[in-house]
Amino acid sequence: MFQLFIIFLALILSTWLIKRFSGLPKNISLLFLAQPLITAAAPMMVFIGGMVTQNMAPSPSVVTLPLSMMIAGTAVATIPAAFLARKLGRRTATMLGFSSGILGGLLGFIAVLNGWFVVFTLAAFIMGFSGAFAQQLRFAAIESLSDAKDIPKAVSVLMLTGIFAAMIGPELAFVSQQWLAFEAQYAGAFIGIMVLGLLAILLVSRFKAPAIKVSVVAGGARPLSQIIKQPVFIVAIVAAALGFGLMSLVMTATPLSMHQLHNHSLEHTKWVIQSHVAAMYLPSLLTIWLGSRIKTKYFLFIGTLMYIGVYIIANQGHELLHYWWALILLGIGWNFLFYSGTTLLPLSYRDEERHKVQALNDFSIFTFQGLSSLMAGWVLYHYQWQGILLTCIPFLAVMVLITVLRFIDSKMKYD
Repeated sequence: MFQLFIIFLALILSTWLIKRFSGLPKNISLLFLAQPLITAAAPMMVFIGGMVTQNMAPSPSVVTLPLSMMIAGTAVATIPAAFLARKLGRRTATMLGFSSGILGGLLGFIAVLNGWFVVFTLAAFIMGFSGAFAQQLRFAAIESLSDAKDIPKAVSVLMLTGIFAAMIGPELAFVSQQWLAFEAQYAGAFIGIMVLGLLAILLVSRFKAPAIKVSVVAGGARPLSQIIKQPVFIVAIVAAALGFGLMSLVMTATPLSMHQLHNHSLEHTKWVIQSHVAAMYLPSLLTIWLGSRIKTKYFLFIGTLMYIGVYIIANQGHELLHYWWALILLGIGWNFLFYSGTTLLPLSYRDEERHKVQALNDFSIFTFQGLSSLMAGWVLYHYQWQGILLTCIPFLAVMVLITVLRFIDSKMKYD
């Protein structure tokens, strides 16, 4: 419990530092504090999902189904999340979306107590809805800015919350084991998820959405068929979607490959995954400072190089350091690619087009992530670790092509 208290204290201190020294509006610090409370459900499910379902699943082959359904829930809810934001406003839509996390937590609690696998899978799917609304917060942050030059800083700040979510979720699952141990070992974790969801809703209730002046352009909002043809949109959505998808593919396969196929200890496997999670979010400290000084295309270039490095290192062998270095580069590459996609996306739409473009963007990202996580187990089972690496090749080729496009297209004069 003490470690969980320290994590929350660090989150509050970080929020104060951002509010005091970043020069960003109050909205950003509110979102920074609220986002990891709701997104902590995902790493918690990664940590205990398989252990919870081990005894309740009808077959060992489906123990990871709830986690996959959680990702599917996020993908399914991305379009409704964006359109509810347009209809109800950011604050009301987000509060409504976060309430699905509380409902999912309640269902999860009931399912664990009774050993109901189907209900637990449904609970994970519903908890995934709240993740879609949490992802919309980065656009709420962008819309809170009066100066477009602050977009890289705001995006980096919101991405940094991931490291707190990654610590809160597993730690909550660990400390809550004894809360209801007489009933079910991990049931208490879902009580914790409900409490965190309520706190996140209370914080978001203080969010004040700025008035956005919708530009008046001849012809009004453009159809999506026209928007998606823009090079800047193509680069933005491919960078974010492929960055997320390839990260999910390799990360999901790594523990199975390390522990089951190549006999690394659980301790070493945990260390590699923890190092990967740190590498995903800590670079945001760098982009907060450098984002307004270095053009986005260079972050895109470095992120692509990092992913190529993952392939090269992972091909060298199956020793601990091969996995460790590959997963470190994977985390850094993901950060730079997701950052690049998020900061470039607003350049592809007008104010009156933002919600439908954001919806399409997030739906693409989380659909690709979900498919990648599902594919990882099948590819690894049939073609081993080498099959995972071969699967990466065509996607790496696409990443190289869009990076080149960002550098040479004379029409893309955005940064």
